[in-house]
Amino acid sequence: MEPAGQFAIVPTPGLGHLIPLLELAKRLVVHHNFTSPSSSPKTSISSTFLPPVNFDDLPPESKVETKIALTLARSLFAVRDSVKALRESTRLVSLVVDLFGPEAFDVAIEFNVLPYLFFPTSAMDLWFVFELPKLDETTTCEYRDLPEPVQYPGCVPLQGRDLADLVQDRSNDAYKAAAGIMVNSFADLEPGAFKAFKEQGPGLGLPPVYPVGPVRRMSWVRMSA
Repeated sequence: MEPAGQFAIVPTPGLGHLIPLLELAKRLVVHHNFTSPSSSPKTSISSTFLPPVNFDDLPPESKVETKIALTLARSLFAVRDSVKALRESTRLVSLVVDLFGPEAFDVAIEFNVLPYLFFPTSAMDLWFVFELPKLDETTTCEYRDLPEPVQYPGCVPLQGRDLADLVQDRSNDAYKAAAGIMVNSFADLEPGAFKAFKEQGPGLGLPPVYPVGPVRRMSWVRMSA
């Protein structure tokens, strides 16, 4: 069977970002006949390591989410060079990033490669990302102090104190790092949320949302320091 094409994935730092994208890569290879650029027939997946970035200019209290987002932002030149080389030497058709990586979409568009975002958690969390700007505009207190539950389309109500730690301090730079789409969930698990995306998403100007889960690691590997 003719390969569907090559894809490149760009995870941001942390095993919570790397492992889900690696498992997604395995699924694309096994179930959809994709290959990764420069891979051999025996491996199907290859790796390219980008140069490390420097954070000496950041204050000590900077959140880890800020550093994760900046890692990608400060690696864009290296990402661009890698995508350019792959586009010239392979049949690269898509670039996949995680939720901290949308800045790389400009690189994908420059080289006529389809950009996709992989969202490693649930459809409900994705609705949170899209609804956060509205919540920010209509409230002034910290979300943990909201008197009424937060309601997302097709989802169960959620108390403000149960929202992600990332947004509980609205004065921190990490609060601004929200992105919006392949979701690590499936329609039977969250039927209301995915139905809302299908019915309301286009009217809200949202991109298509694809349930691709559950993408999970089947076995745990002990990591040594």
